[in-house]
Amino acid sequence: MEHAPTWLTNSLIYLGAAVFAVPLSKALGLGSIIGYLAAGIAIGPWGLGLVTNVEDILHFAEFGVVLMLFLVGLELEPRRLWSLRRPIFGWGSAQVLGCTALLFAGAFAAGVPWRISLVAALGLALSSTAIALQVMGERNLLPTSSGQAGFSILLFQDVAAIPILALLPLLGVVSEANEAVAPVNRALEAIKIVAVIAGIVLGGRLLLRPALRWIAKSNTPEIFTAASLLLVVAIAALMQLVGLSMALGAFLAGVLLAESEYRRELETDIEPFKGLLLGLFFIAVGMSIDFGVLARSPGLMALIVLAFLAIKGAVIYGLSRLMGLPFQERPVFTLLLAQGGEFAFVVFQAAAGASVFSSETASLLIGAVALSMLLSPLVLVAVDRLVLPRFANCNLPQMEEISEPQTAPIIIAGFGRFGQIIGRLLTAQGIPATVLDHDAEMIEAAHSFGYKVFYGDATRLDLLRTAGAATARILVVAVDDKEQSLEVVDLAREHFPQLEIIARARDVTHWNELRDRGVMHVEREMFESSLRSARTVLEVLGYPPHEARQHAMRFRRHNIELFEQMYLHHKDRAKLIAVVKQGRQQLEQQMARERAERDERLKAAGGRPPGWEGQ
Repeated sequence: MEHAPTWLTNSLIYLGAAVFAVPLSKALGLGSIIGYLAAGIAIGPWGLGLVTNVEDILHFAEFGVVLMLFLVGLELEPRRLWSLRRPIFGWGSAQVLGCTALLFAGAFAAGVPWRISLVAALGLALSSTAIALQVMGERNLLPTSSGQAGFSILLFQDVAAIPILALLPLLGVVSEANEAVAPVNRALEAIKIVAVIAGIVLGGRLLLRPALRWIAKSNTPEIFTAASLLLVVAIAALMQLVGLSMALGAFLAGVLLAESEYRRELETDIEPFKGLLLGLFFIAVGMSIDFGVLARSPGLMALIVLAFLAIKGAVIYGLSRLMGLPFQERPVFTLLLAQGGEFAFVVFQAAAGASVFSSETASLLIGAVALSMLLSPLVLVAVDRLVLPRFANCNLPQMEEISEPQTAPIIIAGFGRFGQIIGRLLTAQGIPATVLDHDAEMIEAAHSFGYKVFYGDATRLDLLRTAGAATARILVVAVDDKEQSLEVVDLAREHFPQLEIIARARDVTHWNELRDRGVMHVEREMFESSLRSARTVLEVLGYPPHEARQHAMRFRRHNIELFEQMYLHHKDRAKLIAVVKQGRQQLEQQMARERAERDERLKAAGGRPPGWEGQ
């Protein structure tokens, strides 16, 4: 009887270990990441020994991190990424340089040669993008200030990995022959790097959308899924070819497609693969922990792990204070960035290959990083149970998350000054509504006045489903941020077409973008209140209340009609300006005729027109 292929046997082992360990870990309240890491330890060379080719599996499993960064990029439009440039290069460089400096100083003071100290410090300064983003996603921390700061620092680390790897050959032992051609080789490498990044940016702008459009016309969902994976695999392979971070390339591709009409389809297709491969990555990390090195030097290993976690933790906590992060978010933020990162594996392996230090030293440092990645989720559980509950007694807002499906016919997304008026009127009429908001201070204030508001981000599809969007009749989009407002509308139009959407528009551009999406019930947030104030001005000037109201209502009708005419030409600036000028002239002429007729009537009756006192 033939033996089963190796890939089939390994797949059976991985899936079996994950299916057993992860639910058990979650049932114990330890989280999914610890379950994956424990499964890797159990089936790895130092456990049951069911899998031995750990390095090959780790390289393949890194593709899960690549897919995750691609999906993160899809959530960030180029304009939003540009707005994050300061935290990325400001706080990101502060974290990497600060941690590197202190780690180098500590190692050098302990008598470690400066080359080894420098490379070890650079590698240990990096954090685990996979674990950090996974935890932030599970806790919905990405929209928060600490989530944005953490993401910015992690993104800078991916960029910083490029010069770190370029530095290693300069620190290693180089022969005279290689030394002569090194400058030329480095120049060629730099040209290749610039060319590849430029190719990704230009190709994303000019080629990706037409290609995806052509593939989508085939109406073959499985081919579109294959094309989505091909896109990420091709970019990752291209980046690896020139020695760059595969995850960084995938992230750039995601950003370039963030404004594409195929964004949601790409997310839906890639999400299942990302979850499975990311789980495989954590299993591979568990298998890669070299307990042999740990057994030979347990004291040294423990010293390295505790020392670098303490030094990085101190630097990152200090940065969190400088950034002004809420102090209840600082422990999790510090812990997620203090651990070692998966890119340290690449740095230390490359350093051993460049003869910066021995393979034994590389194994010791890789083991320390892997142990920190194992310990961080465990410490996070302890922080959740022992530290964070104390913050709950410090006058912090108690945020009630949706845990069970809601059935109200109306969902209000955003409970600021606009959404509150709608919610109060519905409450007065006895009409139930599910209210969502992600501003903790506002939720606390609403709760103090007796309003039930759920904490959550309405741009999350799973949260909208739990809020009852599949059965509700009306969705009121009252969020303050224009981009989030449009994102909620896109999500609702795509997944819940039965919903009647009533939206708040901040300005004319926002109004046009909502109308482009088929939203017919759009209210400009300042229009009605400004019009009411204009009526008051007329009344103070002496106009009778009924006449002031007539003028205001006439202006309102004209303005709404003008908006509809403007919408037809809102993409043609010259035509739009002409329509606005023509509409304003028509209104002024109509008002002038009405004033003349009124003044004639008043003069014939012996009165004076209102508003002319003192003239």
